Amino acid sequence: MRRERGITMIGWLVLLIPWAICLYAGMRLAPVYLNYMKVSHTLDEVHKQFEGGGASLFKIQVAISRHFEIDEVNYPSVQDITIRRGNAGWRVQAAYYDYAPLFAGISLQLKFDKSVTVNGGG
Repeated sequence: MRRERGITMIGWLVLLIPWAICLYAGMRLAPVYLNYMKVSHTLDEVHKQFEGGGASLFKIQVAISRHFEIDEVNYPSVQDITIRRGNAGWRVQAAYYDYAPLFAGISLQLKFDKSVTVNGGG
């Protein structure tokens, strides 16, 4: 009498379903992380733009707005970026939550926080 060897169809499903869910979640998360990379790049570019000083609240907002327009960033908006005057210059912070819907009523919530200090007077 020979014994059957190998994995059954139900065994394959048990193995592949978790992998498929992780792959699907990764596909849903990719656009959210790409958007964050654009926001992070914008803040880095604004920091470089005002390395020599001369930054003001209005100039920083305009620079962020231009970068967001070029990179097609819709969320967060320029108004969602916190710009505060500090001892070392202007602190520019993008702290926000974003969501990646999965299926039915389930979604993933992601928290992003990026800040840079911009030199400037006034």
